[in-house]
Amino acid sequence: MSRSRKPNFLIVLIDDLRFDELGICGHPYMKTPNIDRIGQEGAMFTAAFHTTPLCSPNRASILTGQYASRHGIIDNVARDAHSHRLPNYHVVLQKLGYETAHVGKWHMGNSGGPRPGYDRWVSFPGHGSILDPVLNIDGEESRHKGYITDLLNAHAVDFLKKKRDRPFALFFAHKAVHPDAYQAADGTIDFRNGGYLPAPRHADLYRGEHFPRRPNAQPAAEVVKQKPAWREAHELRVNEVSRKLLDGMKAGTDEEIRLRAAMMASVDEGMADVFRVLEETGELDNTFILFLGDNGYFFGEHGLGPERRFAYEEGIKSPFLIRYPAWFKPGTVNDDLVLALDIAPTVLDLAGAKAKDMTHIQGASLKPLAKKGNKRGWRTSFMCEYFSENAMPWLIGMSYKAIRTRTHKYIHWTQKSLDGVACDELYDLEADPFEMKNIVGKRGAAPLLERLRRQLAQLVSRSVGL
Repeated sequence: MSRSRKPNFLIVLIDDLRFDELGICGHPYMKTPNIDRIGQEGAMFTAAFHTTPLCSPNRASILTGQYASRHGIIDNVARDAHSHRLPNYHVVLQKLGYETAHVGKWHMGNSGGPRPGYDRWVSFPGHGSILDPVLNIDGEESRHKGYITDLLNAHAVDFLKKKRDRPFALFFAHKAVHPDAYQAADGTIDFRNGGYLPAPRHADLYRGEHFPRRPNAQPAAEVVKQKPAWREAHELRVNEVSRKLLDGMKAGTDEEIRLRAAMMASVDEGMADVFRVLEETGELDNTFILFLGDNGYFFGEHGLGPERRFAYEEGIKSPFLIRYPAWFKPGTVNDDLVLALDIAPTVLDLAGAKAKDMTHIQGASLKPLAKKGNKRGWRTSFMCEYFSENAMPWLIGMSYKAIRTRTHKYIHWTQKSLDGVACDELYDLEADPFEMKNIVGKRGAAPLLERLRRQLAQLVSRSVGL
């Protein structure tokens, strides 16, 4: 590979995929050989995280390199106009001579129409439909027959195999494994076909398999003993509407987990086609490939599910695989703290962007973590944040700011108290990796708590540019 040749970029984003839902990441039965190939021939990051574990905010964070409190997409409420003004790294790539494309879910605003920064656009309104979806292709909307993952795979491959004389950047965002949902006129959400719908050819894949639950998959009555902030939320959650919703999705059952795994089969087939085209065009080793999820997901841990919004490991941790031979040897395993915020600065760094094009960015280029990199000064902590949404009544008041270090986590519930006392949480992740023992009020924890509070305050100030 010529060192003067700019790399291509392929970012593959999966909706709601948690950190252990790939073969390479330890799933007990899911087979994802083509996705696994990214990490096997490159690097697997075992400590990769989201800073706001929710679809719209985190997608904006990926594209801008900013915390949600800076870029302003703080929830899943429709923000069509705002999403046109984001400092999206693809706008800079276009100026640097890249041919850019977005294929798949956008979901910052319900419009499926093109946003600035892309030469090619294939998306859909809102969450889209799994079967026979409406697609917006370069501003024209029409219905297309077929399974959405297969349709998106085909559009991605068509873009990749195009003959060109300049580098490309493809942001490839699947609908999978998000369930097929629609919102009724009264505001209630219904899940069609039980929500999760694999491709017909995979309907019976993995049937009868069991996903072992983590030790922190506990009933709500046990959870609130250590997490008092959840008392009211868990009581509201079991109302009739919520119960019907949860039952419709088979929430927390082996069948829910199986269906998600079966939906990933068509994603993996698409990655096989992507690898084939990159090999045929001679662009594979000159393409920076990154695969991740847009937030985590709970399978009953801490009494949560179907849910992803919260700062426990299952909510904020992500699969994070990179194949780029110029940086990472095959089979590299990295345990440094990396964030979705790091994608934009990494891409712009590799593309040769100037410092003036990166002044807004709060993430960091991953270059120091490459095989010859100097990791001195790499982050030792980061902030997670969530802003409660009126669209989810049982979660009103569940806003938080949290700090996660390599060894501890402190969650400050900004709107929750019990008898006038904050309902905060503090965990020793080395002694208690499943976050089951809240030590916030324990003897001897006060110095640690005070130190983390100061560090969190600094991160909060930086996140909003103070």
